[in-house]
Order: sequence, then C-alpha cells, then structure tokens
Amino acid sequence: MDLSNARWRKATRSGTSGGECVEVADDLGGVVAVRDSKDPSGPVLAIDPTAWRAFLEHAKRH
Repeated sequence: MDLSNARWRKATRSGTSGGECVEVADDLGGVVAVRDSKDPSGPVLAIDPTAWRAFLEHAKRH
C-alpha cells in the first residue's frame, strides 16, 4: 500500500499526554490506515472504510 501521499491526523479520542496517540489517514480511497504516532515508520493497520465507520459508531455508543 502506497502511503506516500497520506494525510495523517491524530484521532479525536487519542490521549493528549504521554505520546499515546493514534493517527488516521482516511483520504486513500478504499482503505483507512491507522498507525501509532510514536512510530510513524512502523506497521500500519489497513481497514475497510465500511468497517472503520462501524467501529467509530460502536465506539461513540460505548
């Protein structure tokens, strides 16, 4: 997966202290990428956009 043009942003619910942040790139067309902001060159979780929306809706309810 080519992430060279991904626009990463910190997730709204990520912690603001201690560097425990998740970054999300959802501008990739067909996939949502998630990574640890402390390790930007580390592994990336690629998620189907429909599954990502379902995850967000579930997280909002709980």
